[in-house]
Amino acid sequence: MGRSPKKSRGLGRGLSALMSDVAQDDATEAAPKRPDMVVPIETVQPNPDQPRRTFAEDAMAELAQSIAERGIIQPLIVRPSPSKAGSYEIVAGERRWRAAQIAQLHDVPVVVREYDDTEMLEIAIIENIQRADLNPVDEAAGYRQLMDRFGHTQEQLATALGKSRSHIANLLRLLSLPEEVQEYLIYGVLSAGHARALVGHAEAARMAREIVHKKLSVRQAEALAKTGLPSKPKAAPKAPQKDADTVQIENELSATLRMKVSINHKPDAEGGTLSISYKSLDQLDDLLRALSNG
Repeated sequence: MGRSPKKSRGLGRGLSALMSDVAQDDATEAAPKRPDMVVPIETVQPNPDQPRRTFAEDAMAELAQSIAERGIIQPLIVRPSPSKAGSYEIVAGERRWRAAQIAQLHDVPVVVREYDDTEMLEIAIIENIQRADLNPVDEAAGYRQLMDRFGHTQEQLATALGKSRSHIANLLRLLSLPEEVQEYLIYGVLSAGHARALVGHAEAARMAREIVHKKLSVRQAEALAKTGLPSKPKAAPKAPQKDADTVQIENELSATLRMKVSINHKPDAEGGTLSISYKSLDQLDDLLRALSNG
């Protein structure tokens, strides 16, 4: 995006105004907007900066079936394409546009708005945050984008988006968790309640694995965060490496006796132990005979 965000418009009012144009991706909405016009579907293109790139196939098929039967009730919000005359870019409603193609519609109803690139991106982020199936990490990332790129405060976001300030603040804290824990949230392995208990904890990733493995409740996760995990057992000390001369003697004796020989010589001492392993009583007799004969 080449332009910087417009600072002249009041952030709170501007955000609320943009929100009014973010249509719900629901073909059954009770009070649809009146379209400005109906245009050929091929003249409408998706927003190249749309944060959302994946659409659930089952839900898309269901929406396409509804559109095939009833048409598009809620028009798409579009803007004139800045690069191609007679074409439009989707501001809000890409899901309906995709479903309309599956339903083989030739025309789509649209409401045309004159949004610049900055407002276009802002609305795309807002629409993404409003998704019902959004995971906590992606929702938090959307709030962070609106704050960092457009200067909105938590209070302004809460007012415009109909969320509580604590809801936004709690989600933003999830972005400080290790990447492993955030992935658990993205894939639904952990809930936001579980993850909030781990924010700021030095062993958050290890605790998350424990919560997932033992299927702990949120209360149990909070208790675990307070008490901490048991210390890891200390590793047993490794046996000292044998020097080359000792290994050579072991090999020579093993070859002579045809039995496994192990020499453990204590460091900085004159003595040690020599062990001979035999596989049968016959081998033991051979060893005793060899020792008796000197």
